[in-house]
Amino acid sequence: MIRRLLLWLISRYRTTGGGMRWFGIDCNFEPSCSAYTYTAIERFGARRGVMLGFNRIRRCCHSDSFCKCIEPVPELSNVKSD
Repeated sequence: MIRRLLLWLISRYRTTGGGMRWFGIDCNFEPSCSAYTYTAIERFGARRGVMLGFNRIRRCCHSDSFCKCIEPVPELSNVKSD
């Protein structure tokens, strides 16, 4: 249930303009942070997906890059377990 709610919220955020509308910024990564988090939640579930998305957003906010960095969501076998 939480997973579905999170995915719906991210979908709404993206369809209403995303980072450009809400924060006036464009993501430094490809796929965008919202798309990355959406896929991470789909792939790993709410808890792990939100953690991966949060870490990605932190890297995006602290990056002064002028180009899009390509960083796909890791596969299930490539993520360390707690």
